[in-house]
Amino acid sequence: MTAAQITLAVILTLLFLPLGAAKIAAVPFMRQAAAHLGMSPGLYRVVGTLEVSGALGLVLGLASTPLGMAAAIGLALLMTAAAVAHLRHGDPPARALPAVVLALTAVAYAGVTIGTG
Repeated sequence: MTAAQITLAVILTLLFLPLGAAKIAAVPFMRQAAAHLGMSPGLYRVVGTLEVSGALGLVLGLASTPLGMAAAIGLALLMTAAAVAHLRHGDPPARALPAVVLALTAVAYAGVTIGTG
């Protein structure tokens, strides 16, 4: 395990845990975001559950490389889908940028993890 791996896992976890929890709790801002993207609150809760699960998988991945890799890949795919959803709903590319950055960060975690294996 490297410092880069730990750092990326912590950064991603600190971002995904509160965002996922907010989606699960269906706070007003997240309900508005779901409606903007044409998603039901229930589907947005599923997305939040995937985000929280991915974040926890990254933390556990510090002890179990396959789990960390699976979590990173899952989060990268989820964020890629988020970016596509924003663009399909007519949002400007800047609105999809956070999802793209998170997807690339998850890929970086996976790359660092492969390098340590």
